[in-house]
Amino acid sequence: MLTLPDQKTAATGMRRHGSGRLIGTSPAIVELSEEIERIARSDAKVLITGESGVGKELVANAIHASSPRSARAMVAVNCAGIPETLLESELFGHVKGSFTGAYRDKQGKLEMADGGSVFLDEIGEMTLRMQGLLLRFMETGELQKVGSDRVAGRVNIRVIAATNRNLRHMIAEGTFREDLFYRLNVIHLTVPPLRERREDIPEIVNHFLQHFAGNNGQGPKRIAPDALKLMTEYSWPGNVRELVNVIERLIVSGRTDTVGPDDLPMEIRMHQSVGLRPKRERRRTVADDLYKKLVEERQSFWTVVYPLYMQREITRGNVRDLVRKGLEDARGNYKIVARLFNMEQQDYKRFLNFLRKHDCQLPFKEYR
Repeated sequence: MLTLPDQKTAATGMRRHGSGRLIGTSPAIVELSEEIERIARSDAKVLITGESGVGKELVANAIHASSPRSARAMVAVNCAGIPETLLESELFGHVKGSFTGAYRDKQGKLEMADGGSVFLDEIGEMTLRMQGLLLRFMETGELQKVGSDRVAGRVNIRVIAATNRNLRHMIAEGTFREDLFYRLNVIHLTVPPLRERREDIPEIVNHFLQHFAGNNGQGPKRIAPDALKLMTEYSWPGNVRELVNVIERLIVSGRTDTVGPDDLPMEIRMHQSVGLRPKRERRRTVADDLYKKLVEERQSFWTVVYPLYMQREITRGNVRDLVRKGLEDARGNYKIVARLFNMEQQDYKRFLNFLRKHDCQLPFKEYR
């Protein structure tokens, strides 16, 4: 059985072998593994994109482990989990007395990674000010600690960044620096969501079933074929992180050696019953396909619908039909429609302005 380095690595559903391969034999994973091997030899900056839970950090680790820098540190920084004032200190370090609580000099993560790699996770959550500081560092390699009026030195590191957001759209909105984007986007890797590589699900399930069963010393040893079929057909909006959590839950709560359909969480069982429900046959529309991407696959209106409309690949009528479907499910509440379409709360007014500007806003009272 393989030894997994940490829980976050386990939650990605990928593992590194000596060759750097990842779990799965789907074309998408084979291509990604080959690309990792190719780019690892260089020092080029890498931008990794993909939905939450797909395994972006593990891909970053695989790049570092296969590179000439593998003997040195790979330092990870979660840009979303640290406030701006602390993030600057976390990256660049600080000198004693620079702020309340700075009782001694502190080494920053960039300095710790000297000679190795730094992984900047959730880079899209950085403030514009921090983006400017990062850009300057990437251009010069110079470190200036918080509270210091001079450069502390230079470091030589490879920068690998990741995000689940669309940085090009953020640039258009003025929330991400275009010059930083082009600095980071030398090599772009996209990690596919689990629903696009369903053929890998049985292998991932069996691997983590053995892993968690071994750690717990008990629990189910196998998945019944009909249960595995349900798991393969499920859309997994939380990607492999969700799948691994389900497997761990089955191991901990399992009372028999075999997991059957009734042991699976309700959302997985209900997914099948909804799919089998008889319905009147009709021709699928563009709005149907877009609505599925938004509601079932949890993609955002701004990444799926907006660019297609602005590039004139779909019509105003398509967007109105999509909004109509949303209002029907939301009973006329546009705020719920915005949530159904996977928008941030602050995007609500922007969404309404877009609908008004392009004559796509429908009277909500008809759907209440």
